[in-house]
Amino acid sequence: MGQDDDGSGRGRPSSVRPAALLIVRITEQDIGSRVTIRHRIDDPAASLTDLVGHLRAWANGVIVVERHTGEHVKIAEIDMVAAKVVPEKAVRRPRSQPNLDDTP
Repeated sequence: MGQDDDGSGRGRPSSVRPAALLIVRITEQDIGSRVTIRHRIDDPAASLTDLVGHLRAWANGVIVVERHTGEHVKIAEIDMVAAKVVPEKAVRRPRSQPNLDDTP
């Protein structure tokens, strides 16, 4: 295996991948929408974390997101690394159970 291991013809080893594109794509106009936000945290074990919920407020550089549990999480706008609006959570239908009373 050589330099062209990824099959791209660009001569880079397969272990090298392009960096993810981190863009904040939400604004105050998205209040009420379901969002996902990657943001910085003060934890030496993990410098970033993700949050999914409904954007409830955005004022004075602070964003408030409501998780599905009802908990409100405040994030400093400056700590956002990437964010976007995401679709509402899919509603799962219960599996239909076979009716065992109708067996021949």
